[in-house]
Amino acid sequence: MSMIRDLRAAVRPSLRKDGSAYSSYDTTRDPTAASAVVDCAVYRDGRRAACDDTLTPHEAMLQVRRDGGFAWIGLHEPTEAEFAGIAAEFGLHPLAVEDAVHAHQRPKLERYDDTLFTVFKTIHYVEHAELTATSEIVETGEVMCFTGRDFFITVRHGGHGSLRGLRRRLQEEPELLAKGPSAVLHTIADHVVDGYLAVADAMQDDIDEVETEVFSAPSKGKGSARGVDAGRIYQLKREVLEFKRAVSPLLRPMLLLSERPMRLVDPDIQKYFRDVADHLARVQEQVVGFDELLNSILQANLAQAAVAQNEDMRKITSWAAIIAVPTAVCGVYGMNFDHMPELHWRFGYPMVLGLIAGACYTIHRTLKRNGWL
Repeated sequence: MSMIRDLRAAVRPSLRKDGSAYSSYDTTRDPTAASAVVDCAVYRDGRRAACDDTLTPHEAMLQVRRDGGFAWIGLHEPTEAEFAGIAAEFGLHPLAVEDAVHAHQRPKLERYDDTLFTVFKTIHYVEHAELTATSEIVETGEVMCFTGRDFFITVRHGGHGSLRGLRRRLQEEPELLAKGPSAVLHTIADHVVDGYLAVADAMQDDIDEVETEVFSAPSKGKGSARGVDAGRIYQLKREVLEFKRAVSPLLRPMLLLSERPMRLVDPDIQKYFRDVADHLARVQEQVVGFDELLNSILQANLAQAAVAQNEDMRKITSWAAIIAVPTAVCGVYGMNFDHMPELHWRFGYPMVLGLIAGACYTIHRTLKRNGWL
């Protein structure tokens, strides 16, 4: 809350060309303000304005107010001190600023006055030679977007999901970029959802591999699923759940952007959000299917383990029954009595051994024929 009070105190309203309030906070007064800035540029008529690469957010907005266009500022994991000046310069709402700085937010779309605040969860598939019970399959990050009438600010958290390549590709489409900040918002949304599709395809391969191992285990002649580690299935379920947390909450914001008219979203761009929402719905269906399939795989694996235990118990019981015959006979003849059957007969010992062997063989054949051995 102290950061929120500091931000409110830092904002001193001035006027835009259209007469609306604008902060006159000078970010050049704070030497830390630009340390988190990855890129800062002014776009006019769909093209990046010729300017110094060391352009500060304050200087960018001065150009926008003087010549028109919009400023696109990209930041990576800014601290409260680094973001405070920029937030005051653009009049960002303190609650949205607090979410952007501290990260770990749920995907959402919020409107604060003349600014749209959008949170995206980025998903990166972690390549692995072999799936284990501790394998990290997906790595998450976040991209927060502030969309205004003449500015666009991205705040990125995480070691992946760089937007440099996306910025370069978008600069190659001046017709689209000329639509303003909402075109950038759509491009980022489309980029994030395309990443979801790629991760879903990769996770499908991991799930197919585990599924094949579980259901092919009995065909190996072992009659059990001892070779399949249930921990791997649980790990996949945890990673799918993390994926689901990124995908499911984002569907409603994309539907709102595609269906509800908004002043900050160009009508021509709004049509493209429908395609993003369709792709996102497809990913959500895949993720829900992954979760249900993993539940079935886990249940099948546990059932196979139970069957394997039953088979082990039957084998142990069968051999115990066979061993019981010589145990009983030897136990009787081990008693210290003078009058025992065939005790002094010359062939008594071989006869008893023969009876034991015959009885054990008969029991073994019977249990084998019934499938216990």
